[in-house]
Amino acid sequence: MQSTKLSDRFAADFGVSPDKFLPALKEIMAEVRLPGARDCYSYWQPYLQEWGINMNREAFYNYWFSAEKEIPELIEYAQELKRKGMKLLVLSNNFAERTEYYREHFPWLNEIFDGAYFSWETGFVKSEVGAYENILKENDLKGDECLYFDDSEENIELARSLGIEAYLYSGLIEVKRMVGEQVDFSGGKVKAK
Repeated sequence: MQSTKLSDRFAADFGVSPDKFLPALKEIMAEVRLPGARDCYSYWQPYLQEWGINMNREAFYNYWFSAEKEIPELIEYAQELKRKGMKLLVLSNNFAERTEYYREHFPWLNEIFDGAYFSWETGFVKSEVGAYENILKENDLKGDECLYFDDSEENIELARSLGIEAYLYSGLIEVKRMVGEQVDFSGGKVKAK
């Protein structure tokens, strides 16, 4: 999925500058991405009131989540990799309400991906080595059998510490290039080169 940054949208639509919005986002995400968190809206409500934004829970989630758009070329490529026998997994620091939205509005996620590891369900966030160890263990994988793409250099370094081939996500063209260089599909098996 792809969307305009929420901080940019709040700046444009409500005049809340990123220097006010981003600290709130960081504080709230540290809480809601963990198991047992309260409803995400309850964390945002005081900030919305402070900023003079009158949105109830439903309106807030609709504003935030409805901006998510599919990237058809990325979906098609994931389907192609799945047909070739590659196991596809999602690792995300997302929270319960957004995960629920994804599962309801993007049912193809369950069809394409062999597993989804959301921090609020697993208790592991991507900035902890346990998030990667958990996936390797649950899927009986070794690090050198995996490719990982993320938009955070910190997360990439953690994955690499376990022998995972990890790369900074910069778009579909780069993903295709790296998969082409790192994966051998011959003989019906997927293995890191």
